[in-house]
Amino acid sequence: MSSLTNNFNELLNRVGDGREFSQASFEPIYYLVFRPREILEVKRLTPSWVAKLRDTGYEVTQFSIATEIEEIFNAAKLRKIWLAADKKAPLDWDKTNASLTNALVKEDGGPLQERLETVLEEISKKDNALLLVTDLEALHPYLRIGSLEGRLYGKFQTPTVFLYPGERTGKTRLKFLGFYPEDGNYRSVHVGG
Repeated sequence: MSSLTNNFNELLNRVGDGREFSQASFEPIYYLVFRPREILEVKRLTPSWVAKLRDTGYEVTQFSIATEIEEIFNAAKLRKIWLAADKKAPLDWDKTNASLTNALVKEDGGPLQERLETVLEEISKKDNALLLVTDLEALHPYLRIGSLEGRLYGKFQTPTVFLYPGERTGKTRLKFLGFYPEDGNYRSVHVGG
C-alpha cells in the first residue's frame, strides 16, 4: 500500500475521531499533506478516496480551487483588459500576477473566499457532510490556503479536508509547494508530509 493511501486512511480515522470532540474551539479542518511531485498521483487517487469517504457514510462535496479560479477569471470585468495588456507585454509576469491576485483577493475576502464560504454554509445543513478541497496548487502564485483558512475560521462546521501539496515542517507548519517559506498559522490537523 502506498504512503499516500496510508496517509489517507490515517486522515479518515482522524476525521472520524473528530466527531467525538466536544470542545467549542475545535474546527474540523484537516490537511492531507503530500509532496508536490505526487500531485498527479493524488489526482488519480482522489475518485477512490471520494468513494471510500462515501462508503464510510459521508456526503462528500468537492470544491476544486482550479475550477473556481478559472470561473472567477473568466467572469472578471477586467478580462478583456488583461488579455489586451498580455498581448502588449506577454512577459510582464509580476504585473499580470498582481492583477489576477487582485481579482481573487480583496480586503473583505474576495470572490474565492466567498465561494468557499457559501459552500461551507450550504453543506453545514446536511447530515454527515464533508467538504473535500482539491487543486490547491492553482493558488500559486496568488495566495496560500492558510490565509483563506484564517479568514474563514469560525465557519467550518463540517469536516473539511484540504489536499495540500507541500511539506510538513512541524506539527502546525507547512511549506506550500515545497518552496514557499514555512507558515505556522494553520489551525488544523495535518496528516502526511
